[in-house]
Amino acid sequence: MQMADTSMPNSGNNWWSCLTLNNHQVASESVHGARLAQAHLAKKCSSKCSICVEENKECKCKEHESRVAIAATEHHVKRSSSFAHSVINMIGMLIGLGQLSTPYALENGGWASAFLLIGLGIMCAYTSHIMGKCLDEDSSSKTYQDLGEQAFGTKGRVLASTFIYLEIFFALVSYTISLSDNLPLVFAGVHLRLPHLHVSTAQLLTVIAVLVALPSVWLRDLSSISFLSFGGILMSLLIFTMVLSTAIFGGVSANQSIPVLQLRKIPVVSGLYAFSYAGHIVFPNIYTAMKDPSKFTKVSITSFTIVTTLYTCLAFTGAKLFGPAVSSQITLSMPPHQITTKIALWATVLTPMTKYALEFAPFAIQMEQNLPSSMGRWSRTLIRGSVGSILLLLILALALSVPYFQYVLSLTGSLVSVGICLVFPCAFYLKICRRQVSKPVVVLNAVIIIFGVVLGIVGTISSSKSLIQSMQRGESS
Repeated sequence: MQMADTSMPNSGNNWWSCLTLNNHQVASESVHGARLAQAHLAKKCSSKCSICVEENKECKCKEHESRVAIAATEHHVKRSSSFAHSVINMIGMLIGLGQLSTPYALENGGWASAFLLIGLGIMCAYTSHIMGKCLDEDSSSKTYQDLGEQAFGTKGRVLASTFIYLEIFFALVSYTISLSDNLPLVFAGVHLRLPHLHVSTAQLLTVIAVLVALPSVWLRDLSSISFLSFGGILMSLLIFTMVLSTAIFGGVSANQSIPVLQLRKIPVVSGLYAFSYAGHIVFPNIYTAMKDPSKFTKVSITSFTIVTTLYTCLAFTGAKLFGPAVSSQITLSMPPHQITTKIALWATVLTPMTKYALEFAPFAIQMEQNLPSSMGRWSRTLIRGSVGSILLLLILALALSVPYFQYVLSLTGSLVSVGICLVFPCAFYLKICRRQVSKPVVVLNAVIIIFGVVLGIVGTISSSKSLIQSMQRGESS
């Protein structure tokens, strides 16, 4: 997503940053983009080697590769983010799609479920802290996958990569469902029909929107993707601001009662809460970008304190405003004719449009690296764009077939996010730092692992069951 090539201004020399006050520090909201600079440099190396062969010259690619490795290392160890920048980066990473569902989760789980929301925030802040400890142990580790490999070898890297790509895929499905839910409100009064096809207006609008975004997955200009990243983060912050503005100036009385606790709904609610804190896959890149990595723990505590407070306030605000009528996405419950609602709806609709190229970029770069070095630039672009287009159309088809936002989001949180945010960081820490971990800390991490595994299993079963039941009801209606 970023590249160190100085011939491309503002190509995002600090791609792993989510948002800073510096124009050169724009980054992906959800994935491990910092490795892309190294991948881009490695690609240059492979193309250099093929040139040597074609020109029948003595191959000096080993020297070139060494220079590339040094350049990549220097690029990645360049520490330019201050404490404030790092906090903004981490907050921008955490605030996203999950914020839309926190009022719904609190209303369904009961106000006592706020303790689970806060508890998960505390645990995720702790696992962010111990990831910093793991990174202290080996300066060559730069990404979440590196930590997996450092702890458990190749199997650890494969497992971490698998969960990361699963989270990307399911997150994009959730974004597309959100797009489909909010588009009809943005274009209220619009009615579209295709002859001989039983397709709703919402589905047609979603297809059109995805087709408009489709060319973005063909982008090779990484600076353009950086711009999309900044837009996505801005949209997320705008949604949060508009919801609070509705509560303050919208004329809606916050007098709805919230149940104390609905235990049977807690498994689904836990998945929604867990997804809201999904951001750990980029934390190593934030750590690497810091001027003073020793302050990473303070960054984690500050960021999670702010985000957890915002989530809790938003959850209670939405639940008190709309009560049992609150939708799985708070924007769908806001008064339709108010300007704040229109802004929030547009921001919600535009957010997925910024995500497709951004989320696909790491996979695309990795795929290009595995293509034969003799393959031409246009052939690589064709394969990259074609695969991206097919995946995006698959995501579209899945989102239209399973339009149940809350259950897909909960399934993602329980099946994937719990592992990435709770289970894996603790397992990595116990393996990498085993010689310096005291018994009480071992017990603490073991408890978090067990809690995460139980929460993940119960939440996955519950959300899967609810999703299947919703699909069966949809087919019968």
